[in-house]
Amino acid sequence: MTLRPLDTIINAERTVEGGGFVVRRPFPTARVSHIDPFLLLDEMGPVDYAPGKAIGAPEHPHRGFETVTYLMHGAMEHRDTTGAVATIRPGGVQWMTAGAGVIHSELPTDDFLRAGGRMHGFQLWVNLPAAAKMIAPRYQGFDAEELRRVQLPNGGEVRVVAGTVMGVTGAVETTSPMTYAHVLLRAGEEVRWSPEAGHTALVHVFDGALSVNGHAAESGQMLVFSRMAGDVVLTTNGESQALLLGGKPLGEPVVRYGPFVMNTREEIKQAFDDYQSGRLVAKT
Repeated sequence: MTLRPLDTIINAERTVEGGGFVVRRPFPTARVSHIDPFLLLDEMGPVDYAPGKAIGAPEHPHRGFETVTYLMHGAMEHRDTTGAVATIRPGGVQWMTAGAGVIHSELPTDDFLRAGGRMHGFQLWVNLPAAAKMIAPRYQGFDAEELRRVQLPNGGEVRVVAGTVMGVTGAVETTSPMTYAHVLLRAGEEVRWSPEAGHTALVHVFDGALSVNGHAAESGQMLVFSRMAGDVVLTTNGESQALLLGGKPLGEPVVRYGPFVMNTREEIKQAFDDYQSGRLVAKT
């Protein structure tokens, strides 16, 4: 068995995003702009809201990439200009391909807003290749019970959203080859992940502490591995949680401004012009 060499460990930074919620962010930061093909990873919370105080992301546009929301606590309602309306609850995921253009919102559900409670989840931005920047938008949503899982011997599990981990393939259809999985480990368990050679491989620890290919990491740290062939092995002496993120690098220019991610400055300008003139979203 060959283990992937470690390139670096990134310490997540705290910042304020969207409607004012605090996030823990490994990238983008002043040090790391993106990790191809990924553009952003935010851990939202955990935060406990009093009744009437929960916040979200009001209506806003996107073009040129995909947004992925994975929720562990709380409840959010998604609405977008494809006509998709869906509620995401604990353990659920939504994978929205903005493509040529979409306007969407993610707001606390009415019942969560009334009662308050804990909100905790992740937002991932996945870049689209140049040839797919202007594809038709698409929405995919899956509840917790629809996610495919690997059961571990001491009660832990791997929830596979996309890609294949330990022989289990997630339900999400990705635009380019991609892996997204949530690992919940208990003492004495091991998870072995075999990313494709040449693909980006990230392990983001967000609860407890882990050993990954012999390297110690704790909550708030992301391990970035080389793209050489080799496995990624996670073990722990206690209870811990991490995300596995893998994908085929695009190797293309990344030009981003606000809600748009394209390949050239001219395409960014066009996106703003289209949004301001009402042409961003295709008329049905």
